[in-house]
Amino acid sequence: MADTFRVASFNVENLFARPKVFNFQDKSIGDTILERIGEFRKILKKETYTAADKRKLVKEFTKTNTDPEKKPLRDYILIREDRGKKLWKLTARKITGVKAKGIGELDLTIEFKKAKYSDTARVNTGKVIRSVKADVACIVEVDSRDTLKRFDTDMLGSRYRYEMLLDGNDRRGIDVGLYSKFPFGGIWTHMFDGVGNSRTFSRDCPEYEVFLPNGQPLYVLCNHLKSKGYDFNGTADLRRKRQATAIADIIKKYDLENDLVVVAGDLNDTPGSGPLKPLLDVPNLFDVLELEFGDQKEKRWTYHYRSFEQIDFLLVSKPLKEKFIKAGVQRKGIYNLKKLTSNDPDIPNETEYDTVKTWRNQASDHGAVWAEFDL
Repeated sequence: MADTFRVASFNVENLFARPKVFNFQDKSIGDTILERIGEFRKILKKETYTAADKRKLVKEFTKTNTDPEKKPLRDYILIREDRGKKLWKLTARKITGVKAKGIGELDLTIEFKKAKYSDTARVNTGKVIRSVKADVACIVEVDSRDTLKRFDTDMLGSRYRYEMLLDGNDRRGIDVGLYSKFPFGGIWTHMFDGVGNSRTFSRDCPEYEVFLPNGQPLYVLCNHLKSKGYDFNGTADLRRKRQATAIADIIKKYDLENDLVVVAGDLNDTPGSGPLKPLLDVPNLFDVLELEFGDQKEKRWTYHYRSFEQIDFLLVSKPLKEKFIKAGVQRKGIYNLKKLTSNDPDIPNETEYDTVKTWRNQASDHGAVWAEFDL
């Protein structure tokens, strides 16, 4: 059993699973496949299938061809039948014909199959996550549990045995999830907290109970608070303060002098801000970057827009402070890092990964915060 463990928080900047059909550099290939899928759907919707229709459905779905434009549609779509298996005629488990007479006999949906992660941006995202070597990691701006699982398999070498994400309040599917090498216990959601139809959290503030190798429970609350951007009616600060206050209320159920508690995530504001004050002033809750660097704000920044700011946090309870070893920020996935840091004499110079060539393939515009503790 290891003598230490690490916790991290990383805003991965819109980690969404892409359908295979949208994952070609040459967009015309995807367009051609979409046209084929459209024609396939049109035939499927017919009330009565002709013999020619049936041959076309089988051929389009199963034909063998290595040309991406002409590959069988089963490489790109999945047909889910909600009631029985009535579409295909099978011989030795292979599709040999169409069993149904028409759409009236079927209850099905067509789903796009997801692509494996391979592009440079996601390679860089994987580099950041692997480099911080976290055993438990809060992942911000990801769209589904399946996405977490696929990314772990494709880009992290199946580093994490456990992953969880609860679909929260954001209509765009920008949610918060957790990777863990250790098993989960209880999981609680706060996506429904609020008054009437007004939800407190823009996404959620899920609580995860994780059992460390020594049997102790670690409680991790993942967050992505209201952004300062898109503040069309001037209420962003007020909502972020309401969210910070709600987190402070949630952790009242824990004994911060004895329980192992982490509040993690992109809080979208700085340590000295008014909106975060209700949370950052909670007794026996400590910022790991402050524990590591004190007031050296030039070493604590996690994000740069017009200035270097810390807006990503790992806040830990007193027992974790007592087990604290070290902490840091992995920023090598940020585009233009060398230029940004060399232009400011107060900021230590850093260099991005050599694979981060443009803002389009940066891992994220955030750094990943990590901390190590005695077990």
